[in-house]
Amino acid sequence: MQPKHNEQDDARLRAALAAADWPLLTRLCRQTLRKNGRHLTAHRLLGFSLSKQRDFDAALKAYKQAHVYWPDDAELLVNYANMLIEQAYNNDALPLLDKVCRLRPHQAIAWIKLAECCYLMSLHDKGYAAAQKAAELAESLEDRVAALMQSSIHRRELGQVREAVKDCEKAIALRPADPGNYTNRLLFMLADPEATAGQLAAAAREFGAVFEPPLVPDWPTFEAHRGAPWRRLKIGFLSPDFRVHSVMYFVEGLLAQLDRRQFEIFAFYLFPRDDHVTERVERHADHFIRLSGFTARQQAEAIRAQGIDILVDLAGHTGQNGLLAMAHKAAPVQVSWLGFPATTGLTAVDYKFSDEVTDPPDVDDQYTEQLYRLPVFFTCYRPMSRNPLWRYQPRYLVHPTPALANGFITFGSCNNLGKLTDEVLALWGRVLAAVPNSRLLIEGKNLDRPDFAQAYRERCEGLGVPAGQLDLVALRNDNQYLTYHRIDIALDPFPLTGGTTTFDVLWMGLPVVSMVGDSFKSRMGVGMLTYLGRTEWLAETPEDYVRIAQDLARDVQALNAQRLNGRAQLEQSPLMREDLYNHFFGEGLRAMWLQWLARAEAPGDPQAQLRAMESWLPGMPEAWTQPPTPGVGLAPGHRVSLQDAHQRLQTLVDKAKAADAAPQAAGGQIQSRPWIEVTELAETVLGAVPHDAVALACLAEVEFAHGHRDFAVTYLRYASESLARQG
Repeated sequence: MQPKHNEQDDARLRAALAAADWPLLTRLCRQTLRKNGRHLTAHRLLGFSLSKQRDFDAALKAYKQAHVYWPDDAELLVNYANMLIEQAYNNDALPLLDKVCRLRPHQAIAWIKLAECCYLMSLHDKGYAAAQKAAELAESLEDRVAALMQSSIHRRELGQVREAVKDCEKAIALRPADPGNYTNRLLFMLADPEATAGQLAAAAREFGAVFEPPLVPDWPTFEAHRGAPWRRLKIGFLSPDFRVHSVMYFVEGLLAQLDRRQFEIFAFYLFPRDDHVTERVERHADHFIRLSGFTARQQAEAIRAQGIDILVDLAGHTGQNGLLAMAHKAAPVQVSWLGFPATTGLTAVDYKFSDEVTDPPDVDDQYTEQLYRLPVFFTCYRPMSRNPLWRYQPRYLVHPTPALANGFITFGSCNNLGKLTDEVLALWGRVLAAVPNSRLLIEGKNLDRPDFAQAYRERCEGLGVPAGQLDLVALRNDNQYLTYHRIDIALDPFPLTGGTTTFDVLWMGLPVVSMVGDSFKSRMGVGMLTYLGRTEWLAETPEDYVRIAQDLARDVQALNAQRLNGRAQLEQSPLMREDLYNHFFGEGLRAMWLQWLARAEAPGDPQAQLRAMESWLPGMPEAWTQPPTPGVGLAPGHRVSLQDAHQRLQTLVDKAKAADAAPQAAGGQIQSRPWIEVTELAETVLGAVPHDAVALACLAEVEFAHGHRDFAVTYLRYASESLARQG
């Protein structure tokens, strides 16, 4: 039994907790711990109160100290682990939650948190098992719903797509006011062959109908934003994915070079952790604002406080999205783009960027947004987001097709295993049967685990893919692109076709067989191959799919010629022409803005709105008819012209050459500080302007100075090619 003064301390602490007075609670916890360094309640609450004040570093430090004193207190461990998960330190949280499950094996919350922790770590078998254990133990409605959510997200990753959707539907029926289950259901329906485009749209509208109506009465009118049609607009990009994430293969070029004469760029970041890609985004954007951990209302208020004219959502119904902030109408014009290949279901989102092929003319009823169809593919690809300089390394050059050396054709897929449904694998079995001696390579998460790989092999065999013709390769981030050296022909899944993965395939020179679908999620391959000029790789039926694969496999020399020329074809196509894409995207933003002004000026009168926009057109600044000058973000808020960046580079090269100390490259790493500065600035320039000839030439200087002749020659070759394209 604790001494009387501890009971009094506990009472004060709990009163402050009940009042949600976080500064007071923090102060009382610290006072109590000064008197008694082992006071359990104070240790439990100090980290919690600090996190409520968004002092996350101090909160983690407090929890870490508390853990030293109370290593076996389950309540403390759960709170500490939850804090770690919220800050994306899942690796540190896992042993704590394993211990909690041993200490409190009959408490559902322990297993729920363990399942949640496992997701980002790709421990889906363990996470699914924990979710099932939680479901068995759950007594409260909250725990039953949470167990279903965790079950669904792991089932999807294990290929149980339909079961994952059903888990979400059960959770929604139990607790209709939980947005996460709606988002998960929509995300998982994408890969469900039984889910039609109409059903997907209906599910999205259900999400909107539940969460949007209570917020509509408080939507601002944004009268202060009205004014000159051609003024410089504040464009906000809202995303949890300004980090190592597939979204960045398509966003970085836009953030770096969207016309700064017309637009001021704000990046609103929703994820709690930064990485080296985040640092690049901070340089590209004119303003970088962190909104992780805020409520949706607080996020919307923070966006409005910046005076954003057009807010572009990059996530849609994916993890840690900002759709509820958009439901609060955070900006006068709101746009969906990129992250989710279907409608948001929100009327608060005015437009969705698409294109004329991926979204054909008869699909508008699948969206709550008005489609803005670009005259190019709806997005533009930039490879090597994780490590931009690797784009120029010799090992990432296109290799001859492996069938030349192997003597047989290897088909392959590096898509998320959740997209590889039974129907997909069964058709791929038919492809193998049609091409003698061929093999199928599948790369994916957890395939390095013998039990998982064996179960997957048995599943494939049961669907007509002979185990003796199947190669399973574990997904490793540092192996991205390199697996394609082992594949001759890529196979696209369906109905949820590849996105980033298909671009990776094409950049490595491979052909890809893709099925034509009837909605955006199943037409991304159609859009890519149409704008690439390779519609002969598109299949209308399963029989067509097999025939195209056979035809490609029949002539290995032709396959090799295609492979060796494929990268150049892709880079010269609209799919990688950032200058074209950024121009059309900016045009779209301005058109949306003019429409908003016109509707505000003449509500409900389309003809008057059209006349207003026509009257404004002569006022467009003539300078905007010329391409913008490229810029380079050197640091957050510090942007210079490309010419200025070139001058800085040359100064650094001259300084490095004049340095007294000879260059050193210990273990292949450049050690000389002047040369490191050249490398860092050159990489910054190439992050803003890929294939910039000056930056590439400077990198060649660095490599020559350190005796790395292969790398130097490669950089010079790319620099020469860049100059040839410009000339």
